Amino acid sequence: MIVVDSCGWLERFAGTSLGELYDEALRDPHELLVPAVCLAEVFRTMAREAGEPAALDAVGVMSQATVVALDADAALAAARAGLAHRLPLADSIVYAAAQRAGATVWTHDAHFRDLPGVRFIAAP
Repeated sequence: MIVVDSCGWLERFAGTSLGELYDEALRDPHELLVPAVCLAEVFRTMAREAGEPAALDAVGVMSQATVVALDADAALAAARAGLAHRLPLADSIVYAAAQRAGATVWTHDAHFRDLPGVRFIAAP
């Protein structure tokens, strides 16, 4: 299983060369988990930068994968991950969701660099 961080989705939707590095991870929606916080981050950013119709289209694509809700257990796991690895809140939710599912996080966000279970994408 794979979790693509919000930054990867945003680059892919923008059609950048960095976004193309996520093609392998995004190939099969059945292998993808999408933490709900990623939906919120991508929608918010895309609505601001490209308008709400584009943001809704993006969320529709993301929702073809399995969306992982943030319940009480997931929230506590995220808080623990955030404390242990000094991650910002959204990143801790993404990381904890992946860890709980045995998934690999794909990202180019420096907060994740060198964490176990992360495939760090270096910018070209």
